[in-house]
Amino acid sequence: MRTCVIIGAGASGLIAAAESAKRGNKTVLVEKMPKCARKLMITGKGRCNVTNNCNDIEKLVACTPKNGRFLYSAFSAFMPRDTIKLLETLGVKTKVERGGRVFPVSDRASDVVDALVKNARGSGVKFVHTAAQAFEFKDGLISAILLADGRKIPCDSAAVCTGGVSYPLTGSTGDGYKLAESAGHSVTEITPSLVSLRCSDSFISALQGLSLKNVLIKLQKNGKTIYKDFGEMLFTHYGISGPVVLSASSHIRSFGSAEYKFIIDFKSALDEQALDKRLLRDFAANSNKTFENVLALLLPKKLIGTVVLLSGIEPRRRVNEITKEERRSLIYLLKNFTVNISGFYDIKTAVITSGGVNVKEINPKTMRSKLVENLYFAGEVIDVDAYTGGFNLQIAFSTGYLCGKNI
Repeated sequence: MRTCVIIGAGASGLIAAAESAKRGNKTVLVEKMPKCARKLMITGKGRCNVTNNCNDIEKLVACTPKNGRFLYSAFSAFMPRDTIKLLETLGVKTKVERGGRVFPVSDRASDVVDALVKNARGSGVKFVHTAAQAFEFKDGLISAILLADGRKIPCDSAAVCTGGVSYPLTGSTGDGYKLAESAGHSVTEITPSLVSLRCSDSFISALQGLSLKNVLIKLQKNGKTIYKDFGEMLFTHYGISGPVVLSASSHIRSFGSAEYKFIIDFKSALDEQALDKRLLRDFAANSNKTFENVLALLLPKKLIGTVVLLSGIEPRRRVNEITKEERRSLIYLLKNFTVNISGFYDIKTAVITSGGVNVKEINPKTMRSKLVENLYFAGEVIDVDAYTGGFNLQIAFSTGYLCGKNI
């Protein structure tokens, strides 16, 4: 019987180990944390957005801006419907919410974790709770895994499923990158993804705590729009956050020579002509009121001061004195509110890590290393990342399944 060691008991590792054991391998799952899948426990604000109810491979690939094409085989082997079927077979009923996000009906991430652990144990996986420190090699192959407690696990093959470096308190501290490099693999630049963004504008602090729904946003790089989205966002003390911001962040690769701007349409339901008519009605019905007071009919209270400041219109000026040209400039501001992006927020707060083991060095049909014949990879440790909404967990499940099936 072949012995396979899976390193990392997160989403990808638990699936990989279970599939390996089901195929007759003696499978050992090494996890350095006292409990499995700590990061899975906090996804979806503790509710666990397990996948996205999207079963169109082309859309799944399109929702994976970083090396999405690498995942064709993985998605084909294990689709979101397979994730849902597996969980429901394990007793976890699911539901679909806005944007195709799939959650357990219980809204408890612990139910998902318990089911995946039960699946692995029931398949015959042995769990070892200590850190994997190094590979031992013989004739160019991995012959054993050296553990932090001094033990050694001889093996016929190994898989690295250790995740990235975001949320390090859950155990994601980049261990897999070191293991991969020790086997000759290259690791691409590590940056945060699905992360809040820092902004350099002086007005940001005044908007702290402002939450917006139904806004249309554009991310521009050097003046060119590279991403559009619609939904919710939040202003923070350092910049911007929220679902549309997190997804936009996955399109930002570096802040070296590029200039990034975030364009917000506060009134996406109205085109410029319709918004102008709305302003004219408001101004006519309140002709003797001040500009800042009439804006309260149109905007959240926290936004008024900043809009007044950027419009250049005196706040105490009566609206019947505002010119057509000033009104047009105001309309442009409301539909093209620009925020200058200066950087990512702390990578420790990122939902996922962008970067990882170079996909050119991994066989996409098996998840096997092209450099070491008995080494495999799955999950976030690989250089792939997707939008928010369950897509990244599906990548973990799909690559984990393919890894476990082939190891």
